[in-house]
Amino acid sequence: MTETGGTYVHESHGSVHGGEGPQYNFYVAAAAATSRLRDQAGHRPRTISRTDRIHLYQRFVDPPQFTRVREVLREARVVLLDGPPGSGRRAAAVMLLHELPDSRGSLHELPDTLDDSAASIFDAREASAGDRLLLDLSEAEEARYVDIQRDLFAFRDRLSALDAHLVVVLPHHLGYLLRDDLRHLSAEIGRPSGMRVLARHLRCENIEPTATELEGKELRGYLARAPLRTVAALADGIRRHRDTDGADREFPQWLAAALADEHDQAGRVAADIAAEDSGRRRALLLSLAMFHGSPPSTILSATNTLLKALSHPHDETPRLDRTDLYAEFTAVRAEVDTDGRVSFALPGYDSAVRDHFWTYMPDVRRQLRDWFRDCMSSPGLDPGERQAAVARFAEQGLRCQRPEDLRALVERWTRTDASPRCLPDAAQLLAFGLSDDQHGRYFRQQIYDWSTAADTNEHLRHALVLVCSESMAPTHPDQALVRLHHLARRGKARDGVAAQKAVLSLARSENRLYELMLTRLSTDRDQRWWADRDSALFLALADPIRRIRSPRVQALLTQGWSATLRRADESWAGYVPHWLSACIEYAEHRGHILEVLAAACAADSRTAGRLYRAARAWQHAADGAIADRADTVDHLLRAIDIQQGIESYPCAV
Repeated sequence: MTETGGTYVHESHGSVHGGEGPQYNFYVAAAAATSRLRDQAGHRPRTISRTDRIHLYQRFVDPPQFTRVREVLREARVVLLDGPPGSGRRAAAVMLLHELPDSRGSLHELPDTLDDSAASIFDAREASAGDRLLLDLSEAEEARYVDIQRDLFAFRDRLSALDAHLVVVLPHHLGYLLRDDLRHLSAEIGRPSGMRVLARHLRCENIEPTATELEGKELRGYLARAPLRTVAALADGIRRHRDTDGADREFPQWLAAALADEHDQAGRVAADIAAEDSGRRRALLLSLAMFHGSPPSTILSATNTLLKALSHPHDETPRLDRTDLYAEFTAVRAEVDTDGRVSFALPGYDSAVRDHFWTYMPDVRRQLRDWFRDCMSSPGLDPGERQAAVARFAEQGLRCQRPEDLRALVERWTRTDASPRCLPDAAQLLAFGLSDDQHGRYFRQQIYDWSTAADTNEHLRHALVLVCSESMAPTHPDQALVRLHHLARRGKARDGVAAQKAVLSLARSENRLYELMLTRLSTDRDQRWWADRDSALFLALADPIRRIRSPRVQALLTQGWSATLRRADESWAGYVPHWLSACIEYAEHRGHILEVLAAACAADSRTAGRLYRAARAWQHAADGAIADRADTVDHLLRAIDIQQGIESYPCAV
């Protein structure tokens, strides 16, 4: 008898490793992706949460003409904010809304995609009484800008009725398309003093240089041309050097080091590449720039892969007759540190090399994408190297107007046959796309399309859940909620459960999102296709106490319960005790709670009977509070009778 050696698993409840090499568990990949997304979010603050607004308020410097902008907003409730790029238009818009009273409503950003059946971004559900609304059109294209202006004109009347305010950041490059009947609502800001912005940021970090220390020619030239976000980055670089440099160094040294980090090496790189005749040497330059700070073996592998991708002739010279890597690194002014990692000696040189190749070799950008994809397939790259390389590739793809390159890699790295180690890379690429001022809307739309597609595979769905939760929700929570809802509806097994948890967590995070999700579950429900999932989500989300005094919430809960109570499986029966117990624990809300339940079954006596039986079962299951439970059930019956138009006779014989 001959037996074949192998592995047999009868039953597994955890991870199984049945092949060669290291195992990379999918759950480990998901945890790594979450960690990477949170780290990235911390470096790209674009949210309008109260915490971030306070942080911005402490560092904000009023730009020129800001007083007029405030006046327009106060008088008209809407202002169309214009200004040159780099003048801090978005920050100014957020501050305008932050300064308004916050006793009612919420401060949130309007969605920039038309999801589901919405006819306009100014959908009725997007604004409530006292809301402070932001609409960022700074990167809008012509057709969309024209369409939104038409909708905005009609939306103004609703703002007044709701006592709400709206700030729209205009696309400066499309100023000629602004409608004449909206021009009186527009106001333009200038660029605030870069020196004042820097000083304010430094003061918030307890760094107060003297006037003399800020008079350097290099600093003044830098501040005169740098966008305000870059000035803020310079201040952060000064703080970082203060915290990490030796105690013998002071502000002049911190400033010099921070400015060196910002140096533009484009001219030097262009000259170096022009003077270099060797294709291999150029491939080495780009490989080192893309995998900067990696071991020599990684740089060598990337160099050889790039030469192959670009069909470069193979070097037939015997290996020992060729230059070794140390000499090649030295020739391009690169150094190997004590940890065995290779970097260019000049700060900013690696960034300039990447910019040069993507800018001045546009005909090979697709091949560069494929080369990067092949390099990232190596299991030898550690997580830190992968994270840094993905950020560098994303920067180039977005800068060169090629968001489709990022999308292609995301789809490749989330295929069913892709290694789980690629999941964090795919999620990180999507997060970079979402955070980009120009291409963020493209990725929000793409994620919507994936979320609603029937053929989106499990790996991609899992990446979308992570990205919507960690990257989109802090900046565009409404759109994140819509996408997570679609993923929760269509998901299977692992990604379905993750999406359900994520959408419920987001919906519970604030009252506005709670109402938005109730609206989707109660009024947007497609009974035929998604009734099972939506009913489960409704039962998990619906709260007998939260916002129960609101007539709108009562109506939504009634609609949701009405559809759920008609379900034959009676999965709802397990949630009835929670609602009835709330009548005892929060007696002041009992009337509203019972009215919701009674109104939900008013149109169907069979449904009312099923609800009453569930209530009686809860009453008789009591270990205590017997009288309170009986009284609650009695009041429920009376509420049902009233809803059905049946006169109650408590003393009938």
